[in-house]
Amino acid sequence: MQRTRKGFTLIELLIVVVIIGILAAIAIPKFAETKRKAYITAMKSDLKNMVSSAEAWFSDNNTYVGYVAPAGSAGVALTFVGAATGWSGTAVHLNAAGATCLIGTGTATPATLAEGQPGGAACR
Repeated sequence: MQRTRKGFTLIELLIVVVIIGILAAIAIPKFAETKRKAYITAMKSDLKNMVSSAEAWFSDNNTYVGYVAPAGSAGVALTFVGAATGWSGTAVHLNAAGATCLIGTGTATPATLAEGQPGGAACR
């Protein structure tokens, strides 16, 4: 009397688990880099919004002195340093350690940027 067994052997299951582990080891670092890019995009967006409101302030007051940086989006901290004829701003994200975005105009343009640099904020 012959019995046919249905199912997988332990070796076959072990091979599947190893293959899934290898694929996960490849995919997880790529996902982490994608999240970092999203955080940097949020910082750039907040800086561009700050540009609009700072220029509106200048239009009303003819100086950047007294302007206060708006609240950033979730996790983004904005700083603003204004002078009479220019300003600079920075953005950092709590979850993007080491990443900083800079933007500025006039006499306070950060050293790493040319004034009016295309693309707006520079991130490092």
